[in-house]
Amino acid sequence: MDKQTFWKLIESARADAEADEVAPRAAELLAELSEAEITAAQQVLWDLLSESYRAPLWAAAYVINGGCSDDGFDYFRGWLLTQGQAAYEAALADPDSLAAHPGVREAAEEGLELWDEDALSIAWTAYESATGRELPEDSFTISYPPLDPSWDFDFDDTEETAARLPRLSALFDYS
Repeated sequence: MDKQTFWKLIESARADAEADEVAPRAAELLAELSEAEITAAQQVLWDLLSESYRAPLWAAAYVINGGCSDDGFDYFRGWLLTQGQAAYEAALADPDSLAAHPGVREAAEEGLELWDEDALSIAWTAYESATGRELPEDSFTISYPPLDPSWDFDFDDTEETAARLPRLSALFDYS
């Protein structure tokens, strides 16, 4: 499995499921594939999570969710993965662009948090469903890059955050 195949899996799940059921549906679809492809999907998922491990995106998650711990950032990126490739890539290119995302706009209006812990275990769930066993822990690696030091500031600094993420800060009245 490569990234494009993974993204096709997510798009298929998005087409078949309600927004909050994308990860379970993706796991069901993935469970129909070979054991090798399921295992490979776990590495692709963690590669995408590693790619999205960026301080500007963390700041955006902080604004959107009213705070964001380490685990919270993992779960936010899980939610982002379930939004599909276009949303994921747009958010990585410009985290402030999330202000235009319908789910983010709804979160601002309704006071919701955006996260999807289940998205982190799509391959685990699929593997167990398909084989009756747990995914071997040595079948993937996790390697996060260092965070951008130019974004090393307190995300509660509303002035700095509003200057860097003006659309999100305005949407969530963070100024």
